[in-house]
Amino acid sequence: MTHVAVIGCGVVGAAIAYELSKIDQFTITLLDQNTPASGATGAALGIMMAVISHKVKGRAWQLRHTSLQRYESLIPELETLTGITIPYHRQGIVKLTTSPKELAQWQELVKIRSEQGLSLEIWDPLQIEHHCPHINLDNNQIIAALYSPQDRQVNPSILTQALVKAAAKNGVNCLFNVQVTDLISGSSPQLHTSQGTISVDKVVIAAGIGSTPLFKSVIIRPVLGQAMHLKLDQSLGKPEFQPIITGNDVHILPLGGGEYWLGATVEFTPDPQQLVSVKAQAIAFCPGLAPAVTLSTWSGLRPRPDDRPAPVIESFLGDNKIILASGHYRNGVMLAPATAIAVLERLTA
Repeated sequence: MTHVAVIGCGVVGAAIAYELSKIDQFTITLLDQNTPASGATGAALGIMMAVISHKVKGRAWQLRHTSLQRYESLIPELETLTGITIPYHRQGIVKLTTSPKELAQWQELVKIRSEQGLSLEIWDPLQIEHHCPHINLDNNQIIAALYSPQDRQVNPSILTQALVKAAAKNGVNCLFNVQVTDLISGSSPQLHTSQGTISVDKVVIAAGIGSTPLFKSVIIRPVLGQAMHLKLDQSLGKPEFQPIITGNDVHILPLGGGEYWLGATVEFTPDPQQLVSVKAQAIAFCPGLAPAVTLSTWSGLRPRPDDRPAPVIESFLGDNKIILASGHYRNGVMLAPATAIAVLERLTA
């Protein structure tokens, strides 16, 4: 048996622990200094932009495509195994634009996705009004929308809870509120923790912004994201069609029953006014949100790697005894399944 320690229990660490738990040769210990999904995962909206993204080839696209495919089987798999119902939005994403240049780029993207066997649609203003009558076209000078029916959203915290429960049922030893203070490399890596030393065969570091102290050759910096939860008396637009609306990097996510999540901002220093701006832009797109009651607001620090593409999935000095799987920035939920598969491939190489 190979004893693997997975450090960090956000959605990425939990996904890794679950995928590894299905392999008989591994004994797994999952550790986190807090509780599951208490960091960047707990602040994420869980919107997964794969088909609608401008990533069309190479590693960036392959990770997104692999995750999107895996989610279609992962969600029912976890629900069956754990009994947890995981909110999973299947009505796609509508992206708005005021830019003729962006519209031209979309036309090329639609062609590429068609060749890949994937679906994208460009809507003119009349089609937008037909499908989403709650969108305000006039004041925003919106000229088109890109609709991606195959992109998804999942509740990040509930997904992580399900991954942890499924991993535990498969024999993973979960140690929470246990801090890893140091990692000593060698033929048998040692974890110095707040509850003593643990010797293992291999280590996977998926601790977000907490990864750098353990994997010192990669610098991962925090970037703040903020979001809010709104409540209306009833849902906007057509009750039978409630896609995610995004424009100018503002996301409007319908939860059902007149409830919405709004986000997410990108900031290097906290500024409560940014969240006010997000709400104002969301209302500009969908004026029906104006009377909504704010139920809650929240924020979280997302891990962004310095001077390299996100995410970072690499081995320490080329040795697969210690693997870093972190720095997913704004795509931790999107890329968690593909990251787990990539880590599994390295551990079994």
